[in-house]
Amino acid sequence: MFNALLATKDDQHEVAVTQIDKAALAYSGVLVKVDYSTINYKDALAVTATAPIIRKYPLVPGIDLAGTIEESDDPDWQVGDRVVVNGWGMGEGHSGGLAQYARVPASFLVKLPPNLSSRHAMAIGTAGYTAALCVDALEAQGVTPDHGEILVTGASGGVGSVAVALLAARGFSVAASTGKPDAADYLKNLGATSIIDRHTLSEAGKPLQAEQWAGVVDAVGGNTLANACAQTRYGGVVTACGLAESAALPATVMPFILRGAILRGVDSVMAPSGPRLAAWARLARDMDLERLETMITEIGLSDVSEVAPDVLAGKVTGRLLVDVNR
Repeated sequence: MFNALLATKDDQHEVAVTQIDKAALAYSGVLVKVDYSTINYKDALAVTATAPIIRKYPLVPGIDLAGTIEESDDPDWQVGDRVVVNGWGMGEGHSGGLAQYARVPASFLVKLPPNLSSRHAMAIGTAGYTAALCVDALEAQGVTPDHGEILVTGASGGVGSVAVALLAARGFSVAASTGKPDAADYLKNLGATSIIDRHTLSEAGKPLQAEQWAGVVDAVGGNTLANACAQTRYGGVVTACGLAESAALPATVMPFILRGAILRGVDSVMAPSGPRLAAWARLARDMDLERLETMITEIGLSDVSEVAPDVLAGKVTGRLLVDVNR
């Protein structure tokens, strides 16, 4: 038996820490003893049932996990291998990482880089892995530090915090947009060179505005993404990976046809193996672990339901790390 945060639905959606028998897990796949998981925006939506993330019940939420293989039916993966899993429908249609054990298909697994502990991997989590995919996308489109400043929206959140740190490590000047006035020192310590009040971006703006950004990492969508596109320099690249503000995009084609701006969507859930491995290699190489520590708030399984609404309300700075064994 082991502890898991289990979502059930009879008359209404409920989540509670529950004892589960290993025999109740999937009948095939790799059994991972989980050390840590994390709470991303999507996890908070699932735990609170604010959006229909969970597609079947009962289910263990959690789109992330890091731990050690305890049983394997795949020759490529051995008992004792340290692994990380992000996405692939975990916490949606397949039980996820908010548990002491998980059984997952071998195709979900990424070997944990040697210099990252399970704790560090989940302090990064899907949010940080998504940030790495965004930085990879900017550089793949030829954006370099000498092109100009990079805007990071939702900068004090999970994706934004890691994006600021990764970009700073690569020598970029980073403008960090946040709605938290008290997060300025936190963001500057991560490497931000300037701080922007998010309200200057979140109101409806003109379809084409003064050119400012060589690139953008946007995790919020809505007017913020539309304004970021409108302010992007000629030939600049905007990466879009989230919808914390809105799923709408109230923009025009003008930044794209008059300035050659590129809007590049970034999907972390179903990203194929190549980009996943490249993102984790970047994180292992460029993520300053001391800076990462400043992002972490650590909680236990029993705390998840209480803090999930705060994640949706934008009250959490940095990353929520879940020690599933406490």
